[in-house]
Amino acid sequence: MNNQELSRKLADCIAACENCATQCLNEENIQMHVKCIKTDRDCADICALTLKLVNRNSHQLNEILKVCIVTCIACEQECRKHDRGHCQKCADACHTCHQACEEYLSVAA
Repeated sequence: MNNQELSRKLADCIAACENCATQCLNEENIQMHVKCIKTDRDCADICALTLKLVNRNSHQLNEILKVCIVTCIACEQECRKHDRGHCQKCADACHTCHQACEEYLSVAA
């Protein structure tokens, strides 16, 4: 896993999380989706920070990758609870992203 591949997976996850949060806000019963929206937004923000650190080859990258993995897993788990297509796409993107982060960490170690 190189920086460019990881950057692409992070960007895909950011886009999926932002889309999911936006689509959840348009749901008829928003209250059912509050936790999903909050988790999506947190995940998008953590992935965005991780993407910045990847692009600058930060010395803090390994630590933030660990946070990104935990956050992506939490977002995937939350989104899997909802049967909406946007939630499932987000869960898939989060799964792919946390796997990419784990692979990158294993090579960097």
